[in-house]
Amino acid sequence: MSTSMQCVVVTPERTVVDQRAEFVALPLFDGEIGIAPGHTPMIGRLGCGELRIRGGEETSRFYVEGGFVEVLGELVSVLTNRAVAAEELDAEVAEEQLDSTQRRPAHADEEFAERDRLAGQLRAQIRVAHRALPSSR
Repeated sequence: MSTSMQCVVVTPERTVVDQRAEFVALPLFDGEIGIAPGHTPMIGRLGCGELRIRGGEETSRFYVEGGFVEVLGELVSVLTNRAVAAEELDAEVAEEQLDSTQRRPAHADEEFAERDRLAGQLRAQIRVAHRALPSSR
């Protein structure tokens, strides 16, 4: 059995990652999943949160926002609306946007749902940004 697998992360705009990995952790819509070589084939729906790709001594971190993951053989394919390297996220900006979002009035169920969805995405961005800080590694 192989000790690594190929991990490919694709957004509608570009291929963000195409690398060998020893372990991949993904946010599913209902929790987190870890994938190692030899994982059972699967398809899952992504949530918002941190994608970690470990290859050797290095761990790459990304914020991903929805989409799907497919594990088939030695290939982990991640199709997502958005993938941003953790070090490119600005926690302060996300915190300001979260504060503004929470203060936005909502009067209809759709407005409440949209505000909660956006707040969840911003909280996830803040968590990923903080984990990318040198003291968090």
